[in-house]
Amino acid sequence: MKLIIAVVQNKDADELVKQFIENDIRATKLATSGGFLKAGNTTLMIGIEDKRVDEVIALVKKYSHRRKQFLAPNMSMGSTMFAKGVEVEVGGATVFVLPIESFKQF
Repeated sequence: MKLIIAVVQNKDADELVKQFIENDIRATKLATSGGFLKAGNTTLMIGIEDKRVDEVIALVKKYSHRRKQFLAPNMSMGSTMFAKGVEVEVGGATVFVLPIESFKQF
């Protein structure tokens, strides 16, 4: 048994959860925010059998897209590098796979 924690952009979360439902994959959806851009994202926690880990990762990869976003100037960044703003790439997914010693459902 594994615990997969997938952090995805909000724009991708609904379609990904829909695909999980269609593939009989249970997930807990949490609203979270990133550290650097302080933008909202979604963290999905999935408890899954070892043999289905690759299937879950493939779905996350397929439905999590990278996008370009303009980062407006922000004085709190403390750098003149961002004085005019900058375009950054956001999105995709960050995925953690952890071993689970015990899993109970009540």
